[in-house]
Amino acid sequence: MSSNALPYLEDMARRYAIQAVMHDREGNFGEAVKYYKNAIRVLTKIIQLYPDNGLNTIYKDWIRQYKKRIKDLESLRTTLVPAGGPKPLGNDEEDVNELVLKEKPEVTFDDIADLEHAKKAIREAIIFPTKRPDLFPPQLGWPRGILLFGPPGCGKTLLAAAVANEIDGVFIQIDAASIMSKWLGEAEGKVAKLFRKAREISAQGKPVIIFIDEVDSLLGTFSTEVGGEVRVRNQFLQEMDGLLSKSKKMFIYVIAATNKPWKLDKAFIRRFQRRIYVPPPNKEARVQLLRLLTKNIKLAPDVDFELLADMLEGYSGSDIRDIVMAAHLRVITELFEKNGGEGDPRPVTLEDFKVALESIKPSINKDLIKVYEAWYERFKAE
Repeated sequence: MSSNALPYLEDMARRYAIQAVMHDREGNFGEAVKYYKNAIRVLTKIIQLYPDNGLNTIYKDWIRQYKKRIKDLESLRTTLVPAGGPKPLGNDEEDVNELVLKEKPEVTFDDIADLEHAKKAIREAIIFPTKRPDLFPPQLGWPRGILLFGPPGCGKTLLAAAVANEIDGVFIQIDAASIMSKWLGEAEGKVAKLFRKAREISAQGKPVIIFIDEVDSLLGTFSTEVGGEVRVRNQFLQEMDGLLSKSKKMFIYVIAATNKPWKLDKAFIRRFQRRIYVPPPNKEARVQLLRLLTKNIKLAPDVDFELLADMLEGYSGSDIRDIVMAAHLRVITELFEKNGGEGDPRPVTLEDFKVALESIKPSINKDLIKVYEAWYERFKAE
């Protein structure tokens, strides 16, 4: 597998999960189980290959959710389905409790290069009102919904995960696979229970972050829909309206991330008072990211971050991470081939980075950036 592995594996895991949900909805239990297992296999590989990845806490949670769903489906396949369709499996309260991350993601704002505009918006919408609600008049309140959109691999999920470490709160992570399943009862009922759980936690003095990853796959509009998708969307709209009308003592926030904001319904978009474009890193951000990624790597004197940042124009944050990894692995491989792994590796040189650049190309094209910018211009003022 190429060194540009992490974004490829993450995208593969998401595609398997979406396929699993589609088969799950249609009653193709065998196919659903197969795709859930494929998603688990890829996520497990990510955790093994990238043990320091700050999102591994979230990926472990996905694995746990998918394993539970496999168990439920395999149980359902061996049970005679009564007339009128399958009965709900499990306990909805337990299902909702399982969405609450027991461990916070190991990511902070300091681990994220640049994106200061996004960090500022999150501080204003979440951190400031949580710490000093008395500074916000009740007739004004503060934003309860934040939509993060932009190309893959530019930090949307990292930003959402870092919020959990900026406030002493509870992080609830959901996606299509954990919500859209008619065999676990009415999906809109689970959404209602999810928000009720969030209100219970908030009433105890803990802020709650509900993070919806790849929100377009859960709440987007599609050419062919069944009633479940529409009901779930309507339930989310109702719950988010409820957040806006609740007492200022309730600290519940919804952060959604998407690579395809144009798939979202306009009514849903309007519930997010803050819509934040997370673009590919500019030169300043690329320099900062290079410093973060190489802080524990010995570099040769010819490695000039300014020059290297110019060479990395158009690359996403994930792409740059993989290039640094490829350059470092080139040095490690050389150490094992020449000395059997004994001794210290030589410093990473500019040439090592150039070799990595030859095999790893940008995952984002300029035409796609124009689409994001046009969408932002359209919706930022609505």
